[in-house]
Amino acid sequence: MVKNIKFRNKNIVYRDKGSGKPVIFLHGYLECSQVWDEFTSGLPENFRSLAVDLPGHGGSAVYGNEHSMAFMADAVKAVMDAEGINNAMMVGHSMGGYVSLAFVDKYPSSLLAWCLFHSHPFADSEEVINNRKREIKAVSSGKKNMLYPDNVSKMFADFNTGRFSDELQRHKHIASDITAEGIIAVLNGMIKRPSRIHVLERGDVPLLMILGKHDNYIPCEEMKNSIDLPENADLLVLERSGHLGFVEEKAETQKALSSFYMKQLY
Repeated sequence: MVKNIKFRNKNIVYRDKGSGKPVIFLHGYLECSQVWDEFTSGLPENFRSLAVDLPGHGGSAVYGNEHSMAFMADAVKAVMDAEGINNAMMVGHSMGGYVSLAFVDKYPSSLLAWCLFHSHPFADSEEVINNRKREIKAVSSGKKNMLYPDNVSKMFADFNTGRFSDELQRHKHIASDITAEGIIAVLNGMIKRPSRIHVLERGDVPLLMILGKHDNYIPCEEMKNSIDLPENADLLVLERSGHLGFVEEKAETQKALSSFYMKQLY
C-alpha cells in the first residue's frame, strides 16, 4: 500500500507491506522505494516492511537546494511516528545508509537493529566531492540524463549486467524519473555530510554490515580494513555482488537480514 504523510508541510511517500515486526527500508541515490518491491516480498510473513521515498526522490517532495542526511533522517522518523512505530530494524542502501547513520546518531532508542547495506560511515573524499560537483553542474545545465547509463550500470558487478538486464533497465527508468531539483538537493547533502565513524564504532545499536566483493562504489577490502566493528556487529561479504546485493544475491541477503533481526528480538 502506498501512503503519504505531511512532513514540514510537504508530502513524504512510503510503501507499507505486511504485518508484524517492522523493517524500515531506505533507498540509495538515484533510487526510490520501488527498488525494494521484490526484495520485501520475499521476507518472512511476520515482517512488516516500510520503504520510504527519501525527500527529493520518488514521490516525496523537494525541500530546497540541500537535503542533509540528518534532515532526511527526521523525515523517516516522522513516518515512524505517524505509524506508531517505536522500535524497528532499519536497512539503508548506499545513500540510505548515510541517512541511517544520521538516524542512529539522533534516535538510537528507536531502533532494535540496523543494516548498512553497500554503504559506509565516512565523509566524502575530495575525489568524490569533485565527482558530485560535476554531476550537479551537468544536472543544472539540463543534462541529468547523462547520469543514468554509467551510474546505474556501475551499481551491478561487471559480470552481472547481462544476467540482470531487466533489473538494470528498471533501475535506469527509476533514476530517469527523479527531478533535477531532487538530485541536486541530495548531492549537496552528501557532499556536506560529516564522518559518522564514531556512530558506527560505538555500537549503540546492533549492526549488520553488508559489502559486495565486486562493488564499484564501495571498495570491499578498503572498508573491511578501515572500520573497527563493535562487538554487536556482524559482517557479510557477498561474493557475487556489486552495489546491489538485494538484487544480485537476493535470497542470501533476505536470509541474513531476517536472521539478524530475529536474533535481536529473541
